[in-house]
Amino acid sequence: MTRVYISVGSNLGDRFFYLSKARQLMLQQPGVRLVRVSPCFETEPEDTPEPQPLFLNSVWELDTDLTPQELRSLLQGLETRLGRERPYPNAPRTLDLDILIFGDLTIQEENLTIPHPRLRDRLFVLKPLAVLAPKWKDPETGAAVDRLLEVLLEGHSKS
Repeated sequence: MTRVYISVGSNLGDRFFYLSKARQLMLQQPGVRLVRVSPCFETEPEDTPEPQPLFLNSVWELDTDLTPQELRSLLQGLETRLGRERPYPNAPRTLDLDILIFGDLTIQEENLTIPHPRLRDRLFVLKPLAVLAPKWKDPETGAAVDRLLEVLLEGHSKS
């Protein structure tokens, strides 16, 4: 089994329902064992083309014997099952599930990059990830999650 971290978010409808339902469905998946779930954080949308409702974000820590591609397919299936539509990039969504970290793998494919390429730039990812994996080191920068969060927070306080 491989240790994996998934970013979980929702900013449409009953956000808590969608996060809870996704977690419930994940617990039923063969080849996946949910280990821990971070607290939920309410965050501002980032990189959106228009104003949107606030997100509810969390991170899941899980163990899996699925491949990264199989897990990505499973996550996209859960998003669709819970009403996610993709009318345009960064549209509001009932559910957003992204693989952040997959063991010690580094993958650069057309539709899959691991670690997640914007992991170090997003407060809504780093804040819950720091609860579960504060000492995980970003292979690109060598910095631990808690340090990446500190740097990001310093940047936010200066703007």
